[in-house]
Amino acid sequence: MSTLALATRDCTTMLRRNLLHARRYPSLTLNLLLTPIMLLLLFVYIFGDTMSAGIGGHSADRSDYIAYLVPGLLLMTIGSTTIGTAVSVSTDMSEGIIARFRTMAIHRGSVLVGHVIGSVLQSIASVILVGAVGVAIGFRSTDATPLEWLAAFGLLVLFATALTWIAVGMGLISPNAEAASNNAMPLIFLPLISSTFVPTDAMPGWFQPIAEYQPFTPAIETLRGLLLGTEIGNNAWLAIAWCLGLAVLGYLWATSKFNSDPK
Repeated sequence: MSTLALATRDCTTMLRRNLLHARRYPSLTLNLLLTPIMLLLLFVYIFGDTMSAGIGGHSADRSDYIAYLVPGLLLMTIGSTTIGTAVSVSTDMSEGIIARFRTMAIHRGSVLVGHVIGSVLQSIASVILVGAVGVAIGFRSTDATPLEWLAAFGLLVLFATALTWIAVGMGLISPNAEAASNNAMPLIFLPLISSTFVPTDAMPGWFQPIAEYQPFTPAIETLRGLLLGTEIGNNAWLAIAWCLGLAVLGYLWATSKFNSDPK
């Protein structure tokens, strides 16, 4: 059997292990998933009328704000889900299972690849669930073409991959699961200070650069443009650049730490 075939087999085995672990212990994923769902329901049903009027809609109709909010919450869902990846990686490193894997004849990188692919699959499943909740409360994307839907799905996968590699690195540098959860909090904090809830031009002038020059805002605006037909501008290229940059940085960081860790 070739080296590539062996590596593929080992990565598949590690992926199966992580998916089985997530299925047997779903509480962490569910807890992280509740945050974007609760924020979606909170902002739609408590602040929806006021927010809709603020972005140019009608105060008696929440549909304008639902359309604005859901794309941002989908990307926030990815950030929330990847926190579970950091916790899972840190748990593996601290409980000694990685030391056992290193004594076995398996491809060294398959451990990390299994975590990454499993996390991306969980992120997309979580996005589908949050999207279903959005559709149930009134979100519609009637103008998007099949190509735009495909591009939106590709952006979500690329964004999930980038954040997952960063989360893996955070998990590897954390001494325990609690520290990993704390270290990965920026992945859920950054969407809160992006264009998820309000346009950046509605923010105070000193705060606008903070919201604009971060990975979530261009990705959110690109997703809105694909699903709702709004202006994308340079956001698509910025989103892709952020995703590729974070993915490469996270990969190099995670593999370097994993290969150098004596545990």
